Amino acid sequence: MGQQNAHVGTQEILPPPKKMTLEEFLASDLEGYEYVKGELIPMPAASWEHGLVCAKVFLRLGLYVQDNQLGEVVTPDTGFQVSERILKPDVAFLSTAHLPDDPSRACPVPPDLAVEVVSPSDAFRRVIEKAFAYLNAGTRLVWVVEPGSKTVTVYRSETDIKLLTRNDTLTGEDVVEGFSCQVTQLFE
Repeated sequence: MGQQNAHVGTQEILPPPKKMTLEEFLASDLEGYEYVKGELIPMPAASWEHGLVCAKVFLRLGLYVQDNQLGEVVTPDTGFQVSERILKPDVAFLSTAHLPDDPSRACPVPPDLAVEVVSPSDAFRRVIEKAFAYLNAGTRLVWVVEPGSKTVTVYRSETDIKLLTRNDTLTGEDVVEGFSCQVTQLFE
């Protein structure tokens, strides 16, 4: 059998190619994918719980950053160039000093803080690989938020890792100075 393509009106919608160069990906208009070493990684729709936790992190962090004029906090639609990857953290902070000159494209530098909220569909190994990719590209702080266990794992490097439980306080350390909230507030 031949390949079937979906049609919308008279416009044919083709699936994206499985392999492409970083330059091709950056020039494309593809939504819903991350780019990792030549491959397109589909980003499935998030669960309700995932969306709620992302919103709580975004609101708390975003209001603090805005009130203190520290830079910008963005949502998961925003792509960041992380070495030979384009990744879309669930929430990201970029300090004023690192804001891109061309906001119409993926950010050419990694975020100062990347937040990944673990979804039921996530392979935990892939989440950890992303955390290390951010760090290796220059991200200074990564939070991996796990709604199931109501924990946050804080990564400063591949050897400086701290697990916070609902009784602990999450801070922005020297990356988002002065920011703090109780871990439990991200899950209420």
